[in-house]
Amino acid sequence: MSDKDLYSGMIRLHILYHASKEPIFGLAIIEELGRHGYKLSPGTLYPILHGMESKGYLRSKEKREGGQRRRFYRATPAGRKALKSAKEKVRELVGELFEEE
Repeated sequence: MSDKDLYSGMIRLHILYHASKEPIFGLAIIEELGRHGYKLSPGTLYPILHGMESKGYLRSKEKREGGQRRRFYRATPAGRKALKSAKEKVRELVGELFEEE
């Protein structure tokens, strides 16, 4: 198992968090994740976005921005509910991870 396997859920939560705040698009979220040390290629990110959309966590809409067409993703009500639940679980887990320090 690689370290990437450990972080895949965190990446999804990060995407869901930003998509709950405002519409996001692929390149912007790649850059955002890069600021946190995650290096994702479009070939890795887009299957994640599509998977989250097919599970009902995200909804996408194509829009023209400048001269480009971009697909923007927003969190659905189910995605927002899942994020809220995940935040509670992450808070508990993080507390446990750092108890001994």
